[in-house]
Amino acid sequence: MNIIITSIDYILNRARANSLWPLTFATSCCGIEMMQTVASDNDIARFGSEIFRGSPRQADLLICAGTITHKMAPALLRLYEQMPEPKYVIAMGACTCGGGMFAETSYSVVKGIDKIIPVDIYLPMCPPKPESLIDAIRKLQDDIKKESILKRKDFLDAHCSRLTEYKGMLVEEDFVVTKLGVK
Repeated sequence: MNIIITSIDYILNRARANSLWPLTFATSCCGIEMMQTVASDNDIARFGSEIFRGSPRQADLLICAGTITHKMAPALLRLYEQMPEPKYVIAMGACTCGGGMFAETSYSVVKGIDKIIPVDIYLPMCPPKPESLIDAIRKLQDDIKKESILKRKDFLDAHCSRLTEYKGMLVEEDFVVTKLGVK
């Protein structure tokens, strides 16, 4: 039985890795660099990712490029939840990975999207070059080719979002229950 599952994993992972369809979520300067990867100089089509999707139901890779504010976080979470499984996330840019230059001075910036959704690849430059994004996609493809269906489920369970919406803001579930007394 183990041989059959291994063979199915191998075939599915090869097909899935070579046909990633990204969903664009660009909010600032990193979005310009992400758009450059589609241009003829870099040509992301060589890796099976040439069609950027406008609908989360047609995409399996979320490339989050740019600053994420607390007001925008529920929209990002909703888009992620609407994507079909298996879904992958690349956090592109220093602002996306950890708040960037706004981490210390701005109260409205999320200090890393890993507080909202699970991230597979971090690309923490300001802004990352198109070649870096292509390299991140190739590393993600290598990871997809090696993954097991059961291990992917464990990864997602370990990084499950503990955020909930309260009066239009995303807050941790413990904050809502203990501090506010609301359930």
